[in-house]
Amino acid sequence: MAGKIVKIVAPIAVIAASAGAFAVLQASRPEPEKNEEGPRPTSVYTATVVQESTALEVVTQGEVRSRTAIDLVSQVGGRIVEVSPEFVEGGRIEPGATLVKIDDTDYKLALSQAEARLAEAELGVQQALADQDVARKQLRNQPDASDLALKKPQVAQARASRAAARAGLEQARLDLARTQVTLPFRGRFASTNVHIGQFIGPGTVIGQAFGTDSVDVRLPLNNAQLASLGLPIGYVAEPGAGLPVRFTAQVAGQHHEWNGTLVRLDAAVDPNTRMLYALAEITDPYDAGVSDRGMPMAVGLYVEAHIAGRNIVDATIIPANALRAGDKVFLINDEGLLEFRDVNVAHSTRQRVIVSDGLSAGEQVVTSAIRNPIQGMALAAVDKES
Repeated sequence: MAGKIVKIVAPIAVIAASAGAFAVLQASRPEPEKNEEGPRPTSVYTATVVQESTALEVVTQGEVRSRTAIDLVSQVGGRIVEVSPEFVEGGRIEPGATLVKIDDTDYKLALSQAEARLAEAELGVQQALADQDVARKQLRNQPDASDLALKKPQVAQARASRAAARAGLEQARLDLARTQVTLPFRGRFASTNVHIGQFIGPGTVIGQAFGTDSVDVRLPLNNAQLASLGLPIGYVAEPGAGLPVRFTAQVAGQHHEWNGTLVRLDAAVDPNTRMLYALAEITDPYDAGVSDRGMPMAVGLYVEAHIAGRNIVDATIIPANALRAGDKVFLINDEGLLEFRDVNVAHSTRQRVIVSDGLSAGEQVVTSAIRNPIQGMALAAVDKES
């Protein structure tokens, strides 16, 4: 009996001793330090609102197209006996240079025949004039002699035959000249459809060509962009004038820039898109007008246009990444707290925003993202981005 009591009491004593030791440790544990400073401010990037005179810039996009693009058509028929080495896709076209030559044997014979008919007609006129002179002398004493007796209709008929022969000769010469197909402008071939030895008829499309003296870019503008340009609908630039335009594009893995001019605005708004279109041009895009890296502004290229607009005096400017959804900005006020502010946006680009109302020069706007922003939360500016 005594042994059982000892076995029960011993574990209880061990537990009691452990509990006592734990109580002593808890009593001697140091108290944790209390944070009297409150929550730590959120670090953000900021930028200073500036006020300065600036020129607006409108950014839009468009496709390069040639001002002159045609189907090259044969005006006479025959077998092709010669083609230019440049008569290939992308080949150069010089004004007046022979591109395709058609067999001209038949046309030379037709020219000889036309010359013979004209000589015959000239003889007919001389014969008719001689007959008229004889008739006039014979009938000089007959004041009522008819025109037919005086050979007047015969002379008129001979002269008409001569005029027709002259026209036939000019047509024969023209047909002979048209056996050599040329173009009156500098350009390039977009495609070719015929080959040497092939027989073609009048009206056959032998290729497509476009001019390279200048190219156009048709640029869509919304109402805000039109206001930034400060130009009226239907604007037409004076010769040698117009707004400067800087074109950019990625070609062959490189960034290229070209310089052009805005020369006109459409006189009507597109009823489907409610956009107004501007026309910009670049002169000699394959030679003098190449990019800063020597790349032509090729037809069909899609480019971004940066158009210099009107000037604004004392514009209020912030970085583009400071503008939030709904035309709001976040500011750090004088107490270091977050403040929401509604603004009126007058103009915006990818880099900056011009505000017409809602901000003052010198205020600090937040340019970095804030997770779960709450008005009045503490902020700390760690850097300032210009």
